[in-house]
Amino acid sequence: MILGLVGGALLLVSGLLSWSYEPIFGDISIRFWPVSLQIFAMLLGITVLVVALSRSLLAPVIGWFSAGPALLALGIGSTAFAALSLVGVAVQAGGLINANEGVYVALVGALVTLAGGVLARPLVATRDAFTVKAPSTVEIALIAIICAVALAVAAYALGRDDAWVFVLFLVTVGVIGTGLAKAGFFGYVGAAAQRHRHVLTLGAFAAAFLFPFTQDGSEINMSIATGVLIFATTAIGLNIVVGLAGLLDLGYIAFLGAGAYVGAILSGAASSQIDWHPPFIVTALIGGLFSAFLGLIVGSPTLRVSGDYLAIVTLAFGEIFRLTMFNLDGNNGPDLTNGPNGVTAIPNLKIFGFDFGATHTVAGIELSRAANYYLLMLLLTGIFILVFARMNNSRIGRGWVAIREDERAAEAMGVNVFGLKLLAFAGGAFLAGVAGTVKAHYDTSVTPDQYQFLESAFLLAAVVLGGMGTIAGVILGAVVLKLMPEKLRFFSEYRLLLFGLLLVLMMRFRPEGLVASRRRQLEFHEDDEELAEVIEDRNLAIEEETR
Repeated sequence: MILGLVGGALLLVSGLLSWSYEPIFGDISIRFWPVSLQIFAMLLGITVLVVALSRSLLAPVIGWFSAGPALLALGIGSTAFAALSLVGVAVQAGGLINANEGVYVALVGALVTLAGGVLARPLVATRDAFTVKAPSTVEIALIAIICAVALAVAAYALGRDDAWVFVLFLVTVGVIGTGLAKAGFFGYVGAAAQRHRHVLTLGAFAAAFLFPFTQDGSEINMSIATGVLIFATTAIGLNIVVGLAGLLDLGYIAFLGAGAYVGAILSGAASSQIDWHPPFIVTALIGGLFSAFLGLIVGSPTLRVSGDYLAIVTLAFGEIFRLTMFNLDGNNGPDLTNGPNGVTAIPNLKIFGFDFGATHTVAGIELSRAANYYLLMLLLTGIFILVFARMNNSRIGRGWVAIREDERAAEAMGVNVFGLKLLAFAGGAFLAGVAGTVKAHYDTSVTPDQYQFLESAFLLAAVVLGGMGTIAGVILGAVVLKLMPEKLRFFSEYRLLLFGLLLVLMMRFRPEGLVASRRRQLEFHEDDEELAEVIEDRNLAIEEETR
C-alpha cells in the first residue's frame, strides 16, 4: 500500500498548489487557498489515504473491506479527473502553457495511485458486508450522515454555474462513490438501510425538505429542482408499467399531457373554454382519472399484443394525443384546447389560502415560487412512492412481476394477466395525470409541443438507466437525465450524442441499472456464480432476521 499512500499524499498536496496562471474556476492560481478543483483533488487524496490505511488497519478487523479493488478504482478515476482538469485548464486559460504545477502533481499522484491499485496484492474479503451488523445507534447515525452528505452534494452541485466545475465535481463524487462501492461500503450501508427502512425514508425526505433552505432564495436552482421532481414522479408511474409489469410503453408522455390539459382547462385561465374552476384537489383527481380512463381505452384493445407490437401501438397513441390537441381549436374540432397556441396564462395554485406564486419567508429564509411548487411535488412524490411500494409488495405486484418474467407461465398459474396489465396501465396513467395537473400550473402554459415522443423516450430511459422496478433507481435516473442537460447547456448541440453514449456504456457495464434489485442483477449476470452465491447468502441472512 506504499504506492497508495504516496499517491494519496500527492493528490492531497496538489490541492495546496497553484493549478493555473489565470484566475479561473474560482481562482485556482492561488497557493495554499484551495477552491473548486483544488478541493476536489484533496477530497480524492483523503479518500485514497483512508483506503490505503484501511487495508492494514480496518480490513483485518471487519473482514469485508476490499482495499485492493477500491484503490484500483480510485486510481483510474483520479487519473481521469486529473486529465480532464488539465484539459479544462487548457481550454479556459488558452493552452497548456498556462497550467501550473498543481495539476501536474495531481496527475502524477493519480498515476501512482493507479500503479498501487494494479500492483496491490489481492486480499479476499472474509465476510460479506451485507451480513455485518453494528449497534443500531451507529447504523442510524451513519444513515443520517449519508443523508446530510447527499443534501450537501446536491446543494453544492446545483450552485455551480461553471460547467467545467460542475462536471469535475460530479466526476469527483463518482470516483469516490465507485471506490467506496468496490471496498464494500455500500453493501454494508444497504444492509443497514434494510434494517432501518423507516429511518432511511425519514432521513431522505428530511434532506429533500431542507434543500430549498440551502439555496438562498435562488429561483433558477429551485426551478431546476422542481422540474427534476416532476420528471421523477412521472417516471415512478411509468415504472409500474415498464419496471413491474414489463409492458413497453413509448407513449406515456400522453398521460402526463392529459392531466396537464385538464389542470389548465379547469384552472380559470383566460384562454380556457370551460367556466368551471373546482378546488385543485378535485382538479388533480379529475386529471388522474381522465388519464386513467385514457389508459383503459388504449389498453383494452392493445394489451392483447406484447413486445414490439405493444411498443408500436403506444408510440402511435402518443402521437395521436399530440395531434388531437392540435386539432381541438374550433376549426378542425371542438374549441377546447386552443389548438397549437395551447392554454396560456394559467394562474398559480392557491390551496387552503396558500398562494404558491408568492414568495414566503420561513425562519428568515425566502422561499420563491419554484420552492413552493418543489415542496408540493415533494409531497406528491412521497405519496407516489408509498403507492408504488405498497403495490410492489402486494399480491398485485407479485402478479405483475410474474407477467414480466413469463406471461404464459403466469397465466397457467391462475394469474389474471389481462386484468393486471390493464390495472398497470391505468394505475401508471393516473399517477402521471396527477403530476400533469401540477406541471400545468407551474409552467403557466400547456401546448401540444411539450408532449412529443422524445419526452416519452427520456422517461423510459430514466427507468432503464436508474433500475427498473426500484424507487431509488428511477429517481436517480430522472435526476441524471434532467439535471445534466440543464447544467451543461454548452453541450446542447451534443445532448443526444452524450445521451446515447451514456446508454451504451450503461448497457455494457451495468445493464441492470444504477440501483438494481437483486433479482435483476441475477437476470443480467446469470453466469456469475459468485454473485449468485452472495445474493443467496444475503437472502438467508434477511430470512433469519425476519424470524
